[in-house]
Amino acid sequence: MTEQDEAQASAEKGEQERNPLAMETLVALCASRGFIFPSSEVYGGINGFWDYGPLGVELKNNVKAAWWQRMVRMRTDVVGIDSAIISHPRAWEASGHVDHFSDPMVDCRNCKRRFRADQIEGERCPEAPKKRALPECDLTDARDFNLMLQTQIGASVDAQVTAYLRPETCQPIFTDFKRVRESARQKVPFGIAQIGKAFRNEITPRNFTFRSREFEQAEMEFFCHPSQRDEWFATWREERMRFHLEIGFDEQNLRFRPHAPDELAHYANAAEDVEFLFPFGWQEIEGVHDRGDWDLSRHSEFSGKDLIVTDEETKERYTPMVIETSMGVDRTCLALLVNAYTEEEVEGGETRNVMRLSPEIAPIKVAVLPLSKKLAEPARALHADLSRTLNTFYDDAGNIGRRYRRQDEVGTPFCVTYDFDSQDDAKVTVRERDTMDQARIPLDGLARYLRERVEGTA
Repeated sequence: MTEQDEAQASAEKGEQERNPLAMETLVALCASRGFIFPSSEVYGGINGFWDYGPLGVELKNNVKAAWWQRMVRMRTDVVGIDSAIISHPRAWEASGHVDHFSDPMVDCRNCKRRFRADQIEGERCPEAPKKRALPECDLTDARDFNLMLQTQIGASVDAQVTAYLRPETCQPIFTDFKRVRESARQKVPFGIAQIGKAFRNEITPRNFTFRSREFEQAEMEFFCHPSQRDEWFATWREERMRFHLEIGFDEQNLRFRPHAPDELAHYANAAEDVEFLFPFGWQEIEGVHDRGDWDLSRHSEFSGKDLIVTDEETKERYTPMVIETSMGVDRTCLALLVNAYTEEEVEGGETRNVMRLSPEIAPIKVAVLPLSKKLAEPARALHADLSRTLNTFYDDAGNIGRRYRRQDEVGTPFCVTYDFDSQDDAKVTVRERDTMDQARIPLDGLARYLRERVEGTA
């Protein structure tokens, strides 16, 4: 059996595997604790759109910050940009999105709902008696459905121009390639990174935030000489898996899945997905792609601008090849929550729900919990001091055990209890989330003690 056959067999086997966590449990927790909930919820929500609450926005920002730190700030060969959501319409003609960015769609003549034609196997019609298999319904023939969301630009109806909300963040990187390379004084090989919103008019949004109509991407396009494409593909493949392990994923929940020849885009030389084991099976959270010179060549052709580079030493003129890393921020956040959620039995037969998020990613780093409301004044002063460098939460409602449990459930790695002894010995009790171990730490060294453990330098 070849290596590719083994990978395919492993993938087929993996399709039968599921993370044991019920999605209903996670969805309910995300809503009740303020991670993620439906957009426009008072109106019943709008399918495919989600709002991030106080904890969710912190989680998402931490994921983006970790990506930006490793992808841009810690490297000298990658620079960042923040491009507009709307590009010139010709950019999407050049990329092929106007003519080819579509999914096959069918309509059910009974329930009047739309479904992706390539995803109806195993689906059930929500309106049919006993929810019969969808392929047995009265379906229309499949037809292409363009996924780009249109908008109109212009002050008057006659002067309006049709534009598109970007379906991916990478195309502006290609159209900005020449300007960024020259202004940042970068030489090939180098990369351009961007985090931003993208929009796709998905036929059937599903699986919570996994497939949405508005989502966020963290993408990096790395430009290299044609002779170096295989080397850089292997390098970025390794770097991206390292990133996911560093932010807290369990290794057994991640895998690479190479694209089969019939899956590859016509311009791609190679592509591999980083997949996570969700409750609905193995699914992609990031892709690493060798896009060749397709993008720069197309934009050069459609814009009339020369995007070829010249090697200063050899004087060779060539169009750089592109190695892309494309991470779904929302998908990664969802995967981190699935990966972290744990139910365990503690003393007394009680069940403890814990989000074992890494301290780097956890929305709240430290919770300050005075043992009594009578200690509120010094405890709030401690909270204010710690908040200068760490995202710190204050809670004095309920008994200390319940407050610990609330923080466990949202992933707070450290709880600091200010008690009556703290007034005399100038120490507080620090409780660690995963082990529930407690230690008395002097107040004058507390900030450094916590910061070292959050940053992983202890």
